[in-house]
Amino acid sequence: MTDEQAGFGRIMEIMRRLRGPGGCPWDAEQTHESLKRYLLEEAYEVIEAIDAESPEMLREELGDLLLQPVFHAVVAEERGAFAMADVLETLAEKLVSRHPHVFGDQVVRTSDEQIENWERIKQKEKAQERRSALAGVPAHLPALMRAQKVTEKASRVGFDWARVDEVHAKVMEELAEFEEAMAAGNQQRMEAELGDLLFAIVNLGRFLALNPEEALRKTIERFARRFSHIEETLGGRGVALKDASLAEMEALWEEAKAQEPGV
Repeated sequence: MTDEQAGFGRIMEIMRRLRGPGGCPWDAEQTHESLKRYLLEEAYEVIEAIDAESPEMLREELGDLLLQPVFHAVVAEERGAFAMADVLETLAEKLVSRHPHVFGDQVVRTSDEQIENWERIKQKEKAQERRSALAGVPAHLPALMRAQKVTEKASRVGFDWARVDEVHAKVMEELAEFEEAMAAGNQQRMEAELGDLLFAIVNLGRFLALNPEEALRKTIERFARRFSHIEETLGGRGVALKDASLAEMEALWEEAKAQEPGV
């Protein structure tokens, strides 16, 4: 038995004990439904660790993320639905079947070819379950990420723009329609047009090989850093935010921005 196998087995046994008689009341009360929020939270904390470029932080957060499938598998095991061994076997079979260029005699030369090949195999596997070309995109994905996935799937069946300038023109068209809705003061139409504008921007990002979710997340982080600079600088001067002028805050914003070259 390898160290990985022993370690994984130990984690499974710990979770079974936590859920069992004499274990932890909180762990014993959890269900698939109650655990959903933690799965998302832990995934985002892994992303934060990756961005921090900290191996120690990443090691810890990957462990916290791994706890979630372990937890769900034990809950399912108790109900007689499936066990962790079933999860691992299904995953192993999927990895082998979707990499015939590694485990078979098919030839794949580039990453793009593999993405296309993966999707073909996936569609064949799910042929009995899925009818729409857009099927398989989780409804609970963050909106920008879901929009990107939807446009990628539509593109694979030929429903797409031919050139990036056409996508840019669509963005400008949607912006004009949003401005018209603003001028009319129609709240319902403004919401619809804002959604169309955001969707078009996501499509433009896809054409330029930019991840809109990642781009917006990094913008939020930059905003938070620059705003913190404003707060800290004003605090050092003994000035409360509510007492500072907009001109003062804008000057400090530009000062913080200048400290981030290339952005």
